Amino acid sequence: MQFPESWLRTFCNPDLTTQQLADLLTMAGLEVEELQPVAPPFTGVVVGHVLEVAKHPDADRLNVCKVDAGTGAVLQIVCGAPNVRPGIKIPCATVGAELPPGADGKPFKIKLGKLRGVESQGMLCSARELGVSEESNGLHILADDAPIGQNIREHLKLDDTLFTLKLTPNLAHCLSVAGIAREVAALTGAPLTLPAVAPVKPEIDARVKVTVEAADLCGRFAGRVIRGVNPQAKTPDWMVDRLARCGQRSVSPLVDISNYVMFELGQPSHVFDLDKIHGDLAVRWGKAGEQLKLLNGNTITLDEQVGVIADGNQVESLAGIMGGDATAVGDDTRNVYLEAAFWWPKAIAGRARRYNFSTDASHRYERGVDPAPTADYIERITRLIIDICGGLAGPLDDQIVQKPDRKPVTLRLSRAQRVIGMPVTLTEVEQVLTRLDLPFTAQAKKDDTHLVVVPPSWRFDIQIEEDLIEEVVRVIGFDKLPKRAPKAPVTSQVRPEAQRGLYAVRRSVAARGYQEAITFSFVEEKWEADFAGNTNPIRVLNPIASPLAVMRSSLIGSQVEVLKTNLSRKADRVRIFEVGRVFKRDASVQDGAQTVAGFDQPVRVSGLAYGSADALQWGAAARNVDFFDVKGDVEALLAPRQAQFVAAEHPAFHPGRCAQVVVDGKAVGFVGELHPKWRQSYDLPLAPVLFELDADVLVQRVVPSFTNVPKMQSVYRDLALVVQDSTPHDALIAAITKAPSEGLVRGARLFDIYKPKTPVAGIADNERSLAVRVELRDDEQTLTDERIEAAMKAVLASLDSGIGARVRA
Repeated sequence: MQFPESWLRTFCNPDLTTQQLADLLTMAGLEVEELQPVAPPFTGVVVGHVLEVAKHPDADRLNVCKVDAGTGAVLQIVCGAPNVRPGIKIPCATVGAELPPGADGKPFKIKLGKLRGVESQGMLCSARELGVSEESNGLHILADDAPIGQNIREHLKLDDTLFTLKLTPNLAHCLSVAGIAREVAALTGAPLTLPAVAPVKPEIDARVKVTVEAADLCGRFAGRVIRGVNPQAKTPDWMVDRLARCGQRSVSPLVDISNYVMFELGQPSHVFDLDKIHGDLAVRWGKAGEQLKLLNGNTITLDEQVGVIADGNQVESLAGIMGGDATAVGDDTRNVYLEAAFWWPKAIAGRARRYNFSTDASHRYERGVDPAPTADYIERITRLIIDICGGLAGPLDDQIVQKPDRKPVTLRLSRAQRVIGMPVTLTEVEQVLTRLDLPFTAQAKKDDTHLVVVPPSWRFDIQIEEDLIEEVVRVIGFDKLPKRAPKAPVTSQVRPEAQRGLYAVRRSVAARGYQEAITFSFVEEKWEADFAGNTNPIRVLNPIASPLAVMRSSLIGSQVEVLKTNLSRKADRVRIFEVGRVFKRDASVQDGAQTVAGFDQPVRVSGLAYGSADALQWGAAARNVDFFDVKGDVEALLAPRQAQFVAAEHPAFHPGRCAQVVVDGKAVGFVGELHPKWRQSYDLPLAPVLFELDADVLVQRVVPSFTNVPKMQSVYRDLALVVQDSTPHDALIAAITKAPSEGLVRGARLFDIYKPKTPVAGIADNERSLAVRVELRDDEQTLTDERIEAAMKAVLASLDSGIGARVRA
């Protein structure tokens, strides 16, 4: 929220400097995000009066002006502004003045000079040249009663500061200058002076019948008719200035008055053109299919979850959010209906965001607006309208349907002292509650005192005891809290040696040439269907963007999207990885400290490789990355644990180039080449190779253990075997190592594959020859030929029975 310091000090003026006031608000929980001067520094600018205007003898667009700047002499100033004319009062920079810096960053000094041969003794200024506005439509014309020669900073009150507060949602009562002033008065003890509101005496008997049909939408509705207004009246300069310093531009007097009271007192309101209302008004929930054209020009379709104000023909306003275009006030408006209401916060929250916009009114209503003084706010707006635009007011209609129920909250003195962490006396607590206008009754209990507080109508945030404790400590001052070191022992939690952190996992993946990417956990629903086969994803209740509507159950979609982004920026070789959570439905998960019932949230590690296998080099022939390159990366990440790669199918991967990764008999992920249909669908020139693994298996590591160096040498035997083309490598090695060889077989390695191009005796068309080296060793004694031959016979028997392999003739 933005407001000028001068406006705040009209309500409460503590003996504090601007910076001290900002520090006070920040320490009280109203964070001052920015302090900004209303205008940059400049000197030598006064109120000037244009006496005469004559055309420049040597320039069509310049005028020679006679100006009275209060110096005792009439100044001759050459001016090119299109709106200069005799009789107006404007800011006049005299010789020697320094204006705010220009584009070069240097102050602009006014000197005596000549323009096209005519002497100019100063400069007539626009608002932009003074730094008080970004817009410039010529000279900044002042009020007719502006004192000639007065310093322009004093006249326009430019020695002011704009406060920008970053308010948390619980501080709805501070969304107005009066609300902030109430807080300052409580914090400093300075007197609080709020605008006096006197009832406006009705002069006509004109009413609009309003029926509140939804008590869960509107708790109080007030309104009155005002006839004979002048919508083309000029909004007072003081009101325009205050609105501008709150970040609100002037629109028209009727709209400006409504906005002014909202910033002043925190009550949004709306002004209808009475002559455009058809019959009576009804406050109700919308109906499916109804449409409304809003003041911002958007036409929206309503449903039963949105509140509206409707007349006999159509919907006229989006309740608590924005009025409709059909009943908007304009230059031809003569009669108006003024409305202010209390809308229940739950009935307004999130409705504006459904239509992709937000308003000052909805921002306040969804946090809570004080329902008690609604009628007083109508009286305040009515008085301003009559004073500025004229008109005759009708009687005030005020319907109180249902007010918020303020339940008492009990504050225990002992509890407050324990939570705050320092001794707080009963007198101090009572003084704080009194300064905050929180009515209470004290009840003496055994060894304690209870203060029962009934929250006032404007405090929606006080619901539990801790809310009151917070009020006590922030008024007393957080700086008063004692600075004590924690007494609890600080013990470090040592990670087991058999585990490593995710940071170490990230370093390991990065060491393989991958770069980390961080993406949103919510993704497009199409990604879930394409890459995870998930047709029932977990939906986001309030997505930040319509495409990002579901929670991801796989990282693959995010990886492909990052790849597309890099390809669009002409990257031809991409290596990326991500460590992040995925979200899946799982009825077996129960509520816990880090779990939510019904949802599993494991951490996954995913990587993608695209383009050439190696960076630009000359030592080897260029080739594109393939399945086995990424499979090797996965093996390196899991080392020294041995993984098995079992042919499998996955919705995201090529049916014949996909494997499930199995470690210690447990499936931990997949590795594979992207499916051709997704490569085509997502416009990828080449197919990337991806992997996705459970992070749990990567953080586990084998603790090194000592083993004796073998005393006996190994014996190696080579086998030439004929097997079916479909025989997998893992089955071959398993058949050898699991042979009943009395533990002599220590390993086997495939070192050659032979597939004849022409028919060869002993090898059928669906077979191939494999050369395998088998290692045998006995750690206790030297192997004899007899034992070696017996072990090899056992290996051959295991190969024959296991995979149907035979020795090549």
